Amino acid sequence: MNYPNRINICEVGPRDGLQNEKKILTTDEKVELIDMAIDAGYKVIEVGSLVHPKAIPALADTEEVFKRIQKPDDVELRVLITNLRGVERAINAGIKKVKLTVSASESHNMSNFNRKTEETVEQFAACIELARANNIEVSAAISTSFGCPFEGYISMAKIEPIIKRFIEMGLTEISLSDTTGMAYPKDVREKCKYVMEKYPEIKWNLHFHNTRDLGFVNVMAAMEAGIVNFDASFSGVGGCPYAPGASGNICSEDLLHLCQYEGIETGVDLDKAIALAKRAADFLGHKTDSYMLRAGKISDLTKEKPTEQKN
Repeated sequence: MNYPNRINICEVGPRDGLQNEKKILTTDEKVELIDMAIDAGYKVIEVGSLVHPKAIPALADTEEVFKRIQKPDDVELRVLITNLRGVERAINAGIKKVKLTVSASESHNMSNFNRKTEETVEQFAACIELARANNIEVSAAISTSFGCPFEGYISMAKIEPIIKRFIEMGLTEISLSDTTGMAYPKDVREKCKYVMEKYPEIKWNLHFHNTRDLGFVNVMAAMEAGIVNFDASFSGVGGCPYAPGASGNICSEDLLHLCQYEGIETGVDLDKAIALAKRAADFLGHKTDSYMLRAGKISDLTKEKPTEQKN
């Protein structure tokens, strides 16, 4: 298999990881986790969401969190938005990158936004215009790209019109999101190859959940197709409040461990990422899906570094 020499991991724990938790962390706790992520070496971090506080109470303090975290010049700090009000809040907070999201599934989009997919996409035009007028970068995500709990399998025929409209709007970065962990390697490989070949000008990101224990296999399938940008969440926490069965994201430290043994560079310190995951689990007060926290690194047992492993 041909895998890339390096991949980029966006730490989405502060947003997607925390939004579905019963316990709402304090602003101080969130700031500590994000600062730890920066110190670990993550160069892209999703710090929160600028949606109505009643919709996602766990992220109601995103502006205050952003105000208090470190802001190194070489780290991209983005937030999720869904409408024009989100852009306005980003401007006021001094945030420099926002991510729009829409679902390829009409049913999920109605559950999430109470409007049709096409209507959601079209109202993004004003968001993009206002963001650009204020020097804010914009990316987009297409949820349920691999399956929907209401509609089942999602084909490229549903995804591609959204991609084309985003490109018409001038976007150059798009995520394909596996919102409820319904993706499987064959479909991932085929869809990723298709978009990489047809739309090479786009920076493609993949967002997987490990709901059915296929998350990391799907990452490998996506890498085979040439994808190098992935979302992951500390301690494997997270999920979508508006999609039944949407359990945790793929776990950041587990993905880092996998990459280390495959010789794939990430630029992130694994030990610091594990410490971040442990801190997050301590704050949340429950066990998580992190295998690094359960079993530790292979090298903890063998006392060998991954580069010393023999074929």
